[in-house]
Amino acid sequence: MTDSCPFSIWIDADSCPVQVKDLVIRFAKRLNISVHFAANRQIPIPQDSLFTMHICDSSADAADNYIVENINENDLAVTRDIPLASRLVEKNICTLNDRGLVFTKENIKEKLAMRNFHLELYNNGIMPERTGVYGKKEINLFANSLDRELQKKLKQFSAQN
Repeated sequence: MTDSCPFSIWIDADSCPVQVKDLVIRFAKRLNISVHFAANRQIPIPQDSLFTMHICDSSADAADNYIVENINENDLAVTRDIPLASRLVEKNICTLNDRGLVFTKENIKEKLAMRNFHLELYNNGIMPERTGVYGKKEINLFANSLDRELQKKLKQFSAQN
């Protein structure tokens, strides 16, 4: 964590779209916020003291477990992994997905139930409807959501000082 910002951003980097990673990096540089990338393989990130790559072992959920164990309550997380989002929301961590949805205690159970339902359909040979393309609209939704959540955090911490 940098001296100037009392929180960090954590990225579940295994399945994070490059556009999202690049956006977070731009926001972090502009606002001087440290970013932690967790994955079970090296993800290309800029050489900068703000950015840390955490390479976890290849066991199931290793990166997820690393994030849950190391994230601080003031931090922000980005993941498309709904079970991980559920674990983070339980810890009161601000968590959003790569399409700009902020996971909350009010919506996470429904999102998890839908994810499990679709997984069960898939495991039984029934292909559920796909989410669709990831394009400019989704990137803009993510950028707006990230900006909104970062501004909330920055205001919260400036009010405390």
